[in-house]
Amino acid sequence: MDLQLKDKVLLVTGGAKGIGAAICRAACEEGSRVAIVDRDEQAGRELEKELGRERARFFAADLCLEDHCRSAAEKTLDCFGRLDGLVNNAGVNDRIGLEQGTPRQFVESLERNLLHYYNMAHFALPALRKSAGSIVNIASKVALTGQGNTSGYAAAKGGILALTREWAVELLPAGIRVNAVVPAEVMTPLYRQWLANFPDPSAKLDEIVSRIPLGKRMTKPEEIGATAIFLLSPRSAHTTGQFLFVDGGYVHLDRALT
Repeated sequence: MDLQLKDKVLLVTGGAKGIGAAICRAACEEGSRVAIVDRDEQAGRELEKELGRERARFFAADLCLEDHCRSAAEKTLDCFGRLDGLVNNAGVNDRIGLEQGTPRQFVESLERNLLHYYNMAHFALPALRKSAGSIVNIASKVALTGQGNTSGYAAAKGGILALTREWAVELLPAGIRVNAVVPAEVMTPLYRQWLANFPDPSAKLDEIVSRIPLGKRMTKPEEIGATAIFLLSPRSAHTTGQFLFVDGGYVHLDRALT
């Protein structure tokens, strides 16, 4: 299926690795051009080289800083001349819990995981209005299931879902669609790093996988990427304000199935 994304310009935050990189690769496979926005310069440059500078450009940014968010949007427009889609993806499950964290650390977690979603949408909006583009927010199952000991991340991901619905309403007159993809257990570099904290990472992974109903396996980053790209495309032209769960049934299917 042709997703009708040839030569469209997409900006992906946290685009250098993991889910973000999978989204960038999927976009380029469809003929889009991508702005890879990330703080990891080495990974970003490597992905830019892999995808080719005629299709992909890397822009280093610390998204906790408002000026960096503004600059990322401006550099994308300077480079490509337009913007057709924004993917808010950057974030980290930073384990700031109710007892393990402090009020200041909680606010810092929101800065890492939520505030830049607003900032990027705010600064990208004038260009998205011109193109009648779309926004995809990457959320997390933690917003709905909880996880324990991660209040900041859970609050941020819940806020992302709320903003998805709010923006979908606010941007209806502009024809800008806003949707969220909700992953559960996806094998990314950050996920591997989290697993490494357990005494037996392999046993912990086996325990997690046993609870995933469909196929008893982790979701692949490429599967998140494919869904995000579909939501950005004209093929999903009448879809807005939706939460799409790409999780092998993890959130909604009966745990008895496991």
